[in-house]
Amino acid sequence: MKQDIILAGVGGQGILSIAYVIDNAALKQGLSFKQAEVHGMAQRGGAVQSHLRLSNDPIFSDLIPKGGADMILSVEPLESIRYFDYLAPDGIVVTSSSPFVNIPNYPELDEVLSKVQSVSKNIIVDSAKLAQEAGFARAQNMVILGAASAHLILQEENLKKFIRELFQARGDKVVDINIRAFDLGRDSAAG
Repeated sequence: MKQDIILAGVGGQGILSIAYVIDNAALKQGLSFKQAEVHGMAQRGGAVQSHLRLSNDPIFSDLIPKGGADMILSVEPLESIRYFDYLAPDGIVVTSSSPFVNIPNYPELDEVLSKVQSVSKNIIVDSAKLAQEAGFARAQNMVILGAASAHLILQEENLKKFIRELFQARGDKVVDINIRAFDLGRDSAAG
C-alpha cells in the first residue's frame, strides 16, 4: 500500500497543518512517510507546495517523480493546475473552487475550474463557503482535507485524532470548528 500526494496552495492557507495531520495519521497506522520540504513560505500569499509519500514499505526518496502522484490536494484551484505534470494517469485532483487572487493576471475562475475538470478524477468543493458554515473562514484547509479523506489510504478516525491534537491548545471551540470543517468537506465531496 502506498500513496504519493502533492500538497499545494498559497502561504497562509494551512498547508503545514494538512501535512501534520496526514503525517501523524500515517505514523499511527504504522506507515512510513517522507515529506519534502515545504517550499514557498517566504511570504504570505506566495505559492506553497510539498510532496508527501506514504507507504507500508520503505520510501527512499522524498520527491515524487513527474507522472507519479496519486493525488494533488490543493487549497487553491490555480495552484492545483501548476502540478498537473506530476499527476499519475489515474490520479485524482482535490481542490477548492475558491480562488486566492494573489496575482494581477489571475485567469478567469471558470477557465481554471474547467482545466481541473479536464482531469478524469476530480473533486472541487467550495471551501470558503463550507469553512464559513463550520464557523471560521480560515478552516478551508480542513474542508479540503475532508474532501480528500475518502481517497486517502488513511483512516478517518486517525485524521480526526490529529486534527484534534493540532488544534487542542486553542481550545475545544477551535477543535470543534475544524472537525466540522473536515466533515463538511467530506460530505460535500461525497454528494
